[in-house]
Amino acid sequence: MSTYEDRLKALRDELARRRLDGFVVPLTDEHMSEYVGAYAQRLAWLTGFQGSAGSAVVLPAEAAIFVDGRYTLQVREQVDEKHWSYQSVPQTSTAQWLEAHAPDGGRIGYDPWLHTRPWVAAAKKALATKGAELVAVDANPVDAVWPDRPAPSTARLVVQPDDLTGKSSAAKRAEIADWLTDRKADSAILSALDSIAWAFNIRGQDVDRTPVALAYAIVHADATADLYVAPDKIDDSVRAHLGNGVRLYARNEFEAALKAMNGKKVAVDPERAVAAVFEALSVGGAELIEERDPVVLPKAIKNEVEIAGHKAAQARDGAALSRFLHWISVEAPSGQLDELIAQDRLRAFRAEGGLLKDLSFDTISGAGPNGAVVHYRASEETNRKLEPGSLYLVDSGGQYQDGTTDVTRTLAIGKPTAEMRDRYTRVLRGHLAVARAIFPKGTRGGQLDILARQYLWSAGLDYAHGTGHGVGAYLSVHEGPQRIASFGGGDEPLQPGMILSNEPGYYKTGEYGIRVENLILTVERDVEGAEKDMLGFETLTFAPYERGLIDVAMLSVEEIDQVNAYHARVCEIVGPQLTGDAREWLIRATAPLESGAARA
Repeated sequence: MSTYEDRLKALRDELARRRLDGFVVPLTDEHMSEYVGAYAQRLAWLTGFQGSAGSAVVLPAEAAIFVDGRYTLQVREQVDEKHWSYQSVPQTSTAQWLEAHAPDGGRIGYDPWLHTRPWVAAAKKALATKGAELVAVDANPVDAVWPDRPAPSTARLVVQPDDLTGKSSAAKRAEIADWLTDRKADSAILSALDSIAWAFNIRGQDVDRTPVALAYAIVHADATADLYVAPDKIDDSVRAHLGNGVRLYARNEFEAALKAMNGKKVAVDPERAVAAVFEALSVGGAELIEERDPVVLPKAIKNEVEIAGHKAAQARDGAALSRFLHWISVEAPSGQLDELIAQDRLRAFRAEGGLLKDLSFDTISGAGPNGAVVHYRASEETNRKLEPGSLYLVDSGGQYQDGTTDVTRTLAIGKPTAEMRDRYTRVLRGHLAVARAIFPKGTRGGQLDILARQYLWSAGLDYAHGTGHGVGAYLSVHEGPQRIASFGGGDEPLQPGMILSNEPGYYKTGEYGIRVENLILTVERDVEGAEKDMLGFETLTFAPYERGLIDVAMLSVEEIDQVNAYHARVCEIVGPQLTGDAREWLIRATAPLESGAARA
């Protein structure tokens, strides 16, 4: 279909044919994934929205698209306001909007394989106020009108070896079995793709930027497991790796298996398992225990082998980024560089060593006003030159078999304004405050969020995203349950071994964006005279900050010492990997800041 208007009309015609008065279109898949395969990109196909989080509701005479603060600008650029109203999350939700807009007595459709049971309950409650009904569809109506919808990936699974995971799949399944025994449960459902990848020490290529395979799993209290995956995705090496303790079934047999668990006590995660999983288990007569996926916390707490692998990946990634930053310093003054050229060159630097498996997300390469779009993605239509007097924000990462990286640097192209330096320095001070934080065990990430915002708040400024997210071990670049955020999460106590991002920012619409991001590892801290067990962070990312944007007069002596110590470590780790002009540039970029003008 030639236009998004045509697609919206086709969907409305299909809904009318099915006697539905509306339909909800989320951006997810059957596994509640953040990043999804091309076959599940229904929201993008219908609306044109290219962000990684959002949803839409289509009614006969109106339609709405729902995004959070990261996509406020992007959604307006990509989705036609003539056909869609823009709704901000969490200020509103699809359920709340339906309560206000659904027709009295209407029938609103949803795909039970794309929503959680809590969402279904909230939507049903909201619609009940209008005498309306939430109707589960047997087949997704978007798929019915999407003529060239891609097929799911057929890529084969690969083994993630024990010398990179630090623990065998059998040992991990035994720990899940112990968890089940403690709860007097028979089985646990694993439907999150990264949980399955971690538990079975397998990886895949079914989702761009995240090395996972489309599969479901049921782990039992005897430490055996059933893995549901397309048969042609399994070869002899994977079969041998999984061993006799893992029974293999076709992915489309999963629902029938759930319905056959009569009398079994089954643990299911209401946040990660879709409503259809609960429905199939209930129909089959299973006794349900609503518990968080038993893999989530062990996966988040990295072991020594995973941490060592991550550090190795970060060291080579830091060298690639430093080569890129040097290249920018040489090429940008010509005025010929643009966002697409820059992001392609950065990927090339990462790929030079031959160890890059993929990017960990689509690079955010934002020049000037595009940098103010928090999750911007450059295209031929939006591509901008890196112009003198502007800022350039580049947020990027790599997937390596030993680790996942994520780093943001903001660069001054030419001479920055005093305001740019002020805002950058406030962001940097918040970033430094998080990095040096010391806090008692039991502290939640949400309690640390104010550290990153304090210097922006003092000037009446802020940013509309969290400060930090968890990061996987050659898995998802956005991993829970830990976060540094005062909204949308951040309630998980931080524990040693958890890796997070540290990424405060500032965005001036229509002008520029600033973000500074490193990854940090939660570690134990010895504090003299401490009456509690204390924790802190070890910085894992190594690349220079932008000296030309630091207003040293705004920094304290402690902050200057912190920057200098970090830069010395960057030079120590990255320097030996560079040669020639790039190495000389790094030495200059990491030279000590002068402290004479520092704040007392």
